[in-house]
This record gives sequence, structure tokens and C-alpha cells, in this order.
Amino acid sequence: MSDKTSNQMWGGRFAAGPDAIMEAINASIGFDKRMAKQDITGSRAHAAMLAAQGIIDPKDAEAIREGLLTVLSEIEGGSFEYSTALEDIHMNVEARLREIVGPTAGRLHTARSRNDQVATDFKLWVRDQFDAFEGGLLALMKALLGQAEAGADWVMPGFTHLQTAQPVTWGHHMMAYVEMFARDLSRVRDARKRMNECPLGSAALAGTGFDIDRHMTAAELGFDRPTANSLDAVSDRDFGLEFLSAASICAMHLSRMAEELVIWSSAQFRFVTLSDRFSTGSSIMPQKKNPDAAELIRAKIGRIFGANVALMMVMKGLPLAYSKDMQEDKEQVFDAADNLMLALAAMEGMVKDMSANRPQLEAAAASGFSTATDLADWLVRELNLPFRDAHHVTGALVAKAEAKGCDLPELTLEDMTSVHDGITEAVYGVLGVHNSVASRLSYGGTAPTRVREQVARWKEVLA
Repeated sequence: MSDKTSNQMWGGRFAAGPDAIMEAINASIGFDKRMAKQDITGSRAHAAMLAAQGIIDPKDAEAIREGLLTVLSEIEGGSFEYSTALEDIHMNVEARLREIVGPTAGRLHTARSRNDQVATDFKLWVRDQFDAFEGGLLALMKALLGQAEAGADWVMPGFTHLQTAQPVTWGHHMMAYVEMFARDLSRVRDARKRMNECPLGSAALAGTGFDIDRHMTAAELGFDRPTANSLDAVSDRDFGLEFLSAASICAMHLSRMAEELVIWSSAQFRFVTLSDRFSTGSSIMPQKKNPDAAELIRAKIGRIFGANVALMMVMKGLPLAYSKDMQEDKEQVFDAADNLMLALAAMEGMVKDMSANRPQLEAAAASGFSTATDLADWLVRELNLPFRDAHHVTGALVAKAEAKGCDLPELTLEDMTSVHDGITEAVYGVLGVHNSVASRLSYGGTAPTRVREQVARWKEVLA
């Protein structure tokens, strides 16, 4: 479309068309065309409201709404021709609508501005992404529950500082991620509820003198209510920032789990085997099976974090109400949403397909003096030692085991009593890893009984 058409859209204020540089920096159609469906949905609701309020003729409203459906079908069918001269998706749609229905199309923009129009379109798009975000989290949590239920009593090492700490169960470790992603789910639902107010009808910044019904358009578009302040409505991008914030925290959780999968699938650990669907080979080393999906998830956090910071920087110094800076809001959110959903889907697939190596997990759980805390607790319970004294005795026994090249259960009773003469044969009952995890019965503990209770609770919640 020509610059003349663009000037007509702007009105009579400009005598000359923009040069190529201004057109390039000003145009957003290259990315905001992703909001075409939301733009047309909002416009159809606006036209219906204008007719219901007697602001435009019902016949004009019907022609507009039918014409918009034609535009949408062209866009979805791939035949729509976008023009950078028309700047954005709103102008592109309106110009094509004018070609379809004639001058009647000009009535559509009564009682609204591109400022409230873009805020509404973007909110509708982000709301759809929150819904997809929720679906991705639910699917991943269910995959983790499947792993937790299958391995509720499989022992493995629990780590602090990536050093063997105490035995835990595979199910308990999987449930840790369920809790983590449950917090993400809570943030998503909370933010979606907070953002669900409709900006449409705020016009440029001050509202409109036309007798519009904002509650009608809000209800038609699935919002809980219209926004209460027109200045805030057109200048607010908190909903985009909250999406990016929730996405960033979730991406961090995904990255932590991806890191564990990279470590666990290595030849040195062999805790898990990832399926061929989420691994690749090497072009030169035939033995390699690389956890590329996990590594890419781990990397994507940078893009999502970056989007969050970028939009914060765009918004931080803007006076009320709308500034053109805010055109830079969408690409960040679009990219973050794409990468987040891909990462969630990939993690769900890996979790569903991966196989835990139970014998290797158990062997690792029994190494590294992982039951030292159980020994210290036994000394407190059975010999009534103060915990600090029990800690010292246990440390001496660990040193003795290290010197002998064995683990704590392999020390003889004579070895034990040489450090403290009150130790009896009964101590060996707490030194096995299965006994250790079974004893951790406190609420939230790793005991298989507690893990199964949490699995059942979450299955009920997610159902």
C-alpha cells in the first residue's frame, strides 16, 4: 500500500510520507501481526457495542463485523498482504476492511484510539499465553508425579554443595520439583486474575464523550471488568512484566532441573537414561549420547531473563500516558513465550520418557558416609549424648572409616567402641540407607509413606 494511504490513516496533519528510515523504525507490523486474531476479536466486540448504544447504525456494525471475519480468514489462509507503510496490525486490518466494506469501515474507530486498542490486543494475547503456560505446567507436574509414584521407595543420595549428604528417595526428589512448579502455577493464576481488566474504551488517554458501554465490551472479551482509570489503562504493561517475571522464575526452575539431568545422565553418575527422542549423538565420537534438550533448556533462561530486564528498562522512565517506546514491549514477550513453552514441553517429554537407574541410585546412596547423620541421631537417642558430642563421635568414626577405605556400615563393632564404648550392635540398624529414609517420617520428609501421601494429595489437586 502507498504512503498516500498511510497519510490518509494519519489524517491531514502530515503533508509528506515518511522516508525509509522513519518507516523502518516506526513500523511494528513485522512482529505485532501475531496479534491479528486478538485485534479482530476486539474490533468485532467494539462494533457490536457501538451499535447497541446507537452510536453507529446496526447495518454498518454488521458489515464491519462480517468484513473483519473476511480479513481474519485471509490472514489465517496466508493470502493477506501486510504493509510496513501502514505501521502496525491495527492499521493493516482497518485498511483492508475499508477495501472490503468501503467508507463504512471508518466508523469502527469511533470512541477508541490505537492506544486502548493495542493495550486490549496485547492483554488478550498475553492472557492466552498465561493459559498456555498453565497447561504446560500442569502437564509437567503430572509427568513428575508419575516418576515420583513409580520410585517412591527407591533410595538415592541427597546432596548439599553437590556432595553426598543424606539418603533420600527418588520419589521425594521428583516431588521437590512438583512443589517448585506448583509455585509457578500459583503465580500464573494470580497474575492472570489480576490482569483481567479491559482497557477498551479508555481511548487515547482520557476516555471518550460517546455514550459507550465498557462493561459490555469487557464481558464480550472475557474480562472481569473494565479498567477504572483511562490514563493507567493505556500506559500499563504490568501484565507483560508479570508474565515475564513468572516466566523467568519458571525458566530458572527448568534450568535447575535441566542441570541435574545433564549431570545424572553422564557416564560418571548414570542415575538416569534419557530417551533417544531428547538426545543427540556426536559427529565424531560414536559412543556419545548428548542431553542436548536439557542443555538448550538450561540456556534459554538467558533469553527469558533478558526479555524481563529489557521490558523493565523500556517502562522505567515513561511519563503517563502512552509513549512510542511502548511499541518495544511485544517482541520481548513474544520471544519469551515461545521459548518458555518450548522448554516446558521439552522438559515434560524428558521427564515422561526418562528411566531412573535404580541399582546405581542405591549404590550411590550408600556411599559417601550418607548415614552419618543417622548415626549421630542414634547416639543422641540411645546413649543420651548431647548432639554436639554425638556429632564429634560420628566425625571420628567417619575419619576411621576413611582411613580403612570403607563406609560406616563396614566398620566393626570393635572399631565403633574404640571411639565410644557405649555403642552396641544395635547401631547397625540405622546405618542402612533404606532404614534411613524410612525413618524420615516428619511431615515433608523423604520416607516412602510421606512421598506416597504427597503424590496422592497432588493427584487429587491436579484432577
